[in-house]
Amino acid sequence: MANDQILLMLLLAAAYLLGSIPTGLLLGKAYGIDVRKEGSGNIGATNLYRTIGRKVGVMTLVGDCLKGMLPVLAVKFAGLPFEYAAWVGLAAFCGHVFSLFLRFKGGKGVATALGVFLALSPLAVAVALGVFVLLMLIWRYVSLGSICAAAVMPIAVWALDGGRVLIVVTMLIAVVVIIRHIENIKRLVAGTENRFKA
Repeated sequence: MANDQILLMLLLAAAYLLGSIPTGLLLGKAYGIDVRKEGSGNIGATNLYRTIGRKVGVMTLVGDCLKGMLPVLAVKFAGLPFEYAAWVGLAAFCGHVFSLFLRFKGGKGVATALGVFLALSPLAVAVALGVFVLLMLIWRYVSLGSICAAAVMPIAVWALDGGRVLIVVTMLIAVVVIIRHIENIKRLVAGTENRFKA
């Protein structure tokens, strides 16, 4: 029992450290730009897309997604309990949002959460992505799509009988994602939020 707890703590620490790697910031600096001082100041894919370009935005999206997906898949492939995979996913997500390398600041967590849930509950992701795409097609606000997709995820996981631990982890991630979008919500209400331009 004690060994299991030590193993879980080590896995959580490793996942957190991986999640803490600031993909967008590193890619931006590779192009000579500190994205924290450009655009929205966020280190996520949307700001990289707007400030540097599509290629770097996509690279950031993929990198942040992999930070969430890889540690969860590693736990699953190792044959460890599914609950371990869920908590490891949460740790990777927290690493991105509260990065050790950025004095516990970070991104909004959408792409990393996507990676986590692609590994944990791909069917729930399909539901959330459907909501995201629909809202993007109608209003073209990335933030609105992200917020609503996050809100739908716990419901989708519950409907798909994801289990208590996964439901709790999903709710925690959804709440953090929505809170991280508070400024976007204010701009949406005020009508000043930027629309996505392909």
